Amino acid sequence: MLYLMSKLHEVHMPKYPDCWETCGSCASGEVVVLEVLAKPGDSIGFDDAILTLETGKVSLDIPSQHAGRVIEVFVAEGDSVAEGQLLLTIESA
Repeated sequence: MLYLMSKLHEVHMPKYPDCWETCGSCASGEVVVLEVLAKPGDSIGFDDAILTLETGKVSLDIPSQHAGRVIEVFVAEGDSVAEGQLLLTIESA
């Protein structure tokens, strides 16, 4: 008999691009969640966009680092986010 074990993964806000530090114009102002693209119960693949961020100058989609089923989302539209912040949890088989 074969049993599949699921694993819970935390998806965190990735490190901001290095160019934001040197140039500074893209990241002027807060980094804010423009749209949450994943909700609890959704099945997502590796590299699927899970949310869209907005800075003073650009919009940027954040991809998932794991594939599986979304368990919980920890950010909402309008929230400010920081590097390393927990965004959501995903259960993979």
